Amino acid sequence: MKFQLMAGLASLVMLGASASADEIVFDGFPDFNSHLDILIPDYEETHPGVSISYRMNQHGDHHKKLTTNLATGSGAGDVVVVDVSFVGSFINAGGFENLSSPEYGADAMSEDFVGYAWSQGKGADGNQYAIPVDIGPGVMYYRRDLAESVGADMEKAITDWDSYIEYGRKLKEKNVYLIADAADVAQIIIYTTIKDGEGYYFDENGKPLVTSERFVKAFSVAKQIRDEGLDGQIQAWTNEWYEGFKNGTVATQLSGAWLLGHLQNWMAPDTAGLWGASNLPDGIYGSWGGSFLAIPKQAKNKKEAWEFIKYLTNTSEAQLAGMKNIGSFPALTGTYGDAAFEESIDFLDGQKARLLFAEVANKVPAVAPRKGDLIADDLVIRGALYEVLNDGKDVEAALRDAERLIKRRVK
Repeated sequence: MKFQLMAGLASLVMLGASASADEIVFDGFPDFNSHLDILIPDYEETHPGVSISYRMNQHGDHHKKLTTNLATGSGAGDVVVVDVSFVGSFINAGGFENLSSPEYGADAMSEDFVGYAWSQGKGADGNQYAIPVDIGPGVMYYRRDLAESVGADMEKAITDWDSYIEYGRKLKEKNVYLIADAADVAQIIIYTTIKDGEGYYFDENGKPLVTSERFVKAFSVAKQIRDEGLDGQIQAWTNEWYEGFKNGTVATQLSGAWLLGHLQNWMAPDTAGLWGASNLPDGIYGSWGGSFLAIPKQAKNKKEAWEFIKYLTNTSEAQLAGMKNIGSFPALTGTYGDAAFEESIDFLDGQKARLLFAEVANKVPAVAPRKGDLIADDLVIRGALYEVLNDGKDVEAALRDAERLIKRRVK
């Protein structure tokens, strides 16, 4: 989950008893602290002699710090959280324990998890280095009241990208944006319409794919939305983004299921009952976000760290608690039959949306991360795409330039 909601947060919180030989230090980012506050006391009670402390840094700062810790071989906790957008690069750079080795035996757990998420925690050598703790089934959140105001049928509106854009044209007549940022549309197309054997940005031989039809279509659809003035040109995790949800000036948001927790808990709690959740447009299935737990090689208490990881990831108790506490969606498929998934969600006007989330999670194809993904993502999503959307650069020219930069920077 992309918990970038608390910009500037860089706090250290210590829980439990004083440091001991069996102290587990957990490094993460918000809102994991809210989840751990509830789980740690019970865990310590059932594991005498074990104490757990945590350190929380804002999402970006956490990953920067972890990059330094792994490079220098010191400073990291016993358990670290890694966002899906970083996990491939971190794993392939080394620094994490091989959890497939006999002292851990992670491979025995593989069938318990959503297939694509488990694959994302593997290294290029086929071994498991990170265990998924939550996933982000890709969905579209939409304002029911805005759809009704233009007489839109949302099932028809998401038939394909043309129908989605046509819905945006109707909204524009009401001075409402279809989506906050057209870049989100490009990103979801890139991440979901992947052919067998392809990675997000590279093929199995490491050749960049960014000039392929998948990227051309993604950029072209996003450009059409921008050119027609259907997006608000509003970046995520800004005050303007939050205001769009509160005030009803943004009608849809493509996201991971986890956005529900933020909308109802702090972004737009006064809009309860006005929202719904649907599949993504154009019949695509994909993930948006997700988090993993890993053990750095420098960890001091690896045995205890592994037991805590197994508790957080491979027990229904902890996985369902995460869904209820902070809106994180379980990676453990055995939870999907729990009664909690049948519960109506008041914020979504009584919709049983967790059933939708589970359906999506089971249909997302497995895509293994590759070395260089993080570099390519930065050059394509935060580089070439914004040149097209903001500066009017030609789509194919922008992608060719991005390809040259990727080849130069990824060795």
